[in-house]
Amino acid sequence: MARESMTPRERWQAVLARRTPDRVPMDYWGTVEATDKLMHHLGVGSRWEMYERLHIDKVVSVAPRYVGPKLPRLQDMYGRRFQWVSYGSGRYRECVNAPLARYATVEEIEASYIWPTVEWFDYSGIRYQVRGNCKQYPVQGGGSEPFLIYADLRGREQAYMDLVLQPELVHYCLDKLFGFAYQNTQRIFEQLPGRIDLSYVAEDFGGQESLLFSPAVIREFFIPRMKRMIDLAHDAGVHVFFHSDGAIRKIIPDMIAAGIDILNPIQWRSPGMERAALKQDFGAQVVLHGAMDNQYTLPFGSVQEVEAEVLENLEVLGKGGGYILAPCHNIQAVSPPENIIAMYETGYANGWN
Repeated sequence: MARESMTPRERWQAVLARRTPDRVPMDYWGTVEATDKLMHHLGVGSRWEMYERLHIDKVVSVAPRYVGPKLPRLQDMYGRRFQWVSYGSGRYRECVNAPLARYATVEEIEASYIWPTVEWFDYSGIRYQVRGNCKQYPVQGGGSEPFLIYADLRGREQAYMDLVLQPELVHYCLDKLFGFAYQNTQRIFEQLPGRIDLSYVAEDFGGQESLLFSPAVIREFFIPRMKRMIDLAHDAGVHVFFHSDGAIRKIIPDMIAAGIDILNPIQWRSPGMERAALKQDFGAQVVLHGAMDNQYTLPFGSVQEVEAEVLENLEVLGKGGGYILAPCHNIQAVSPPENIIAMYETGYANGWN
């Protein structure tokens, strides 16, 4: 096996700059349960040891420290209360209230709801979060995913109805949420000038079969605000990592026009997300990230099926560069460690340029 000549950060930077890295970078997304299970199987004592063992080019995230008003246990600064919900093989923290559900107008919200501010955070420690092993890895900082928060604040069903029935309320709340995200990202960038590689600008626009919103709704409510975040990142020399699950083919050209640099997660079993077509139509404009199927192949496929899918992704998405191998969303605990190991070992063995 050839000896690696690049650090994980250099590998990512080469792909983003459309240069040829020594090999295809490999990223990792996994639940706590899946990660613990994998670490136990490998016999490693830390995530860093796991990344090194599997040659994973993991992205390091930096964030400020919350110093605002004291919060009750399992409640966040937006007033959302959470509880842990078990789904058999793992558990997720789910929002169990809707702090803005009782309000009918913007005026009612303004009169009694307190929006979080960046003054509730201490940014001075961010520079110390990129030390030790972190130095050789790419760094992600700032970004936005406000409708995810809005859906919790209003209740998911009401949030979707608001887009049609109360658009002025949605605009008001999204301005508040994006406003915080913008200022937060700006302050993070200021702490690590020239060191942040990626900013996460996301919204889940797609379901399994089609878009969750009409293109018109996406263009009215989301893209103009997301473009402000994208422009902020680019002005700081930071690349934009765009995440949206599901069947989003119809809106990809709009997101590329807005300036995204990386498209994740390539959920290729959804209609319109076929890998060859995505590579042909968009591969020259955006880096493709993910594409290791997390609905069948990783959790339920054989080791041989995992190996075959890695080779397909390297051939189809990696051809000519512009691809980062990763699972298409968090690996779940139901996925056998043998399958996860096969993904990274096959990628490492066959991803050299």
